Amino acid sequence: MLHGFADTGDMWAGTAAAVAGNHTVVVPDLRGMGLSSQPAGGYDKKTQAVDIARLLDALKIDKVAVVSHDIGNMVAYAFVAQFPERVTRWVVMDAPLPGIGPWDEILKSPMLWHFNFRGPDMERLVAGRERIYLDRFYNELSANPKAIDEATRQHYTALYARPGNMHCAFEQFAAFGQDATDNKALAAKGKLAMPILAVGGDKSFGTQQADVMRVVASDVTAQVIANSGHWLMEEQPQATIAAIKAFLDR
Repeated sequence: MLHGFADTGDMWAGTAAAVAGNHTVVVPDLRGMGLSSQPAGGYDKKTQAVDIARLLDALKIDKVAVVSHDIGNMVAYAFVAQFPERVTRWVVMDAPLPGIGPWDEILKSPMLWHFNFRGPDMERLVAGRERIYLDRFYNELSANPKAIDEATRQHYTALYARPGNMHCAFEQFAAFGQDATDNKALAAKGKLAMPILAVGGDKSFGTQQADVMRVVASDVTAQVIANSGHWLMEEQPQATIAAIKAFLDR
């Protein structure tokens, strides 16, 4: 299970509990995020996909089902496309893939100014104000900001305020240009064949998630979660977990 920005692997706690009876669950924090180490580079998603492969090798796990959200989708695509023989199925939730489908149009959305918000001065602006910065994501990208409760906001603020963590998070976004180039090359090798469940919040990506995935995959099922923005796990946990569990248990 792969998380994205403004979350860590902790976002999957409820999902992990729901599926652990039938599955071994692996929930890492991505490179430079949460409690993971903070290397100087390697924030392109192909490199992080190798991080995931090496983690699975260390755990002696060969084949996996993948569940991802936000930037986790981008790492997941790089993993699935590079190691398709290791992936049985994939749940991909509410975020685009750099360089794939309507990426260039998506970049024009004024809501996505944060894709290019980075650098030393931006880091100085956010330092000590991590809660304000994260609140913007929870408030503006949700259907109901109150669904992201105070405890959740405090939890992730503390993690992103750890020295170096916000810098590394910005590096995730800085790599999108390279990710777009890499994804186009991966997509040119052919479509993914494993079953994919493309989940979008009805107030966010909606059916566009499936549209994006059909550019790179041949077996895509769309599912829209009602009354949810981008933060599916926080806004509609029961419906989202039920969708994930039903797909994984097929």
